[in-house]
Amino acid sequence: MAGHSHWAGIKHKKGKADKQRSKLFSKLSREITVSAKLGMPDPSMNPRLRSAVQAAKEANMPKDNIDRAIKKSQGSDEANYESIVYEGFGPSGTGIIVEALTDNKNRTISNVRSIFEKNGCSLGSEGSVSYQFEICGLIRIKKDSCSEDEIFEQSTNYGASDFKVEGDFYEIFSEKNDLHTLQIELEKKYDLSFCGIIYNPKNTIKIDKEGFEKIINFIDALEEDDDVQKVYSNFEVDQKILEEMSS
Repeated sequence: MAGHSHWAGIKHKKGKADKQRSKLFSKLSREITVSAKLGMPDPSMNPRLRSAVQAAKEANMPKDNIDRAIKKSQGSDEANYESIVYEGFGPSGTGIIVEALTDNKNRTISNVRSIFEKNGCSLGSEGSVSYQFEICGLIRIKKDSCSEDEIFEQSTNYGASDFKVEGDFYEIFSEKNDLHTLQIELEKKYDLSFCGIIYNPKNTIKIDKEGFEKIINFIDALEEDDDVQKVYSNFEVDQKILEEMSS
């Protein structure tokens, strides 16, 4: 799943969201289980777990699935998953960051490298792409929850570093270490649609319709892999292209 996806609406309208629902639930469950295992199994006491549960709820995952994923973390037979980040170069020279959770690093790197190569792209070494991104916190709140002036003031008061309006959401950015505090304060008043640490591009690369279609297909292929959790890129596409493809 894309953590900060510019094409989510298009994917939904193409029917891909329903097709991939089972795979999405599997990945969300894995994140919940790992988060609960690394910290407390109580979302109120574990910021990462709380964010994982919020993401699951936003995806309409049944409560039983969420509870089962948390309970699974307490079993001694649960596999030990490791977080890994891969960097590479995508279509049109775009930077790509891939976050994975895996219990077999050799399998995962082999699969990810294969997907890059089949799409005419290449994996890079550590640091080859990540310098183009800023690791920061992101909170998304639906616009119908409150006015822009209200949420802007609240966010600023609690340490937000940037604020944007993106589609149907307010996007509130923070320093990585300030996210927990901001999350606690904002969720006292609002339902958070997303909360987590992301790779936010410092600068973007403008692409045309052909390049955009290649990137969509490439990232779809990455997200099809069971070990891949999130994919980030630094592309920028004209709004007219988005409207044309979503019509």
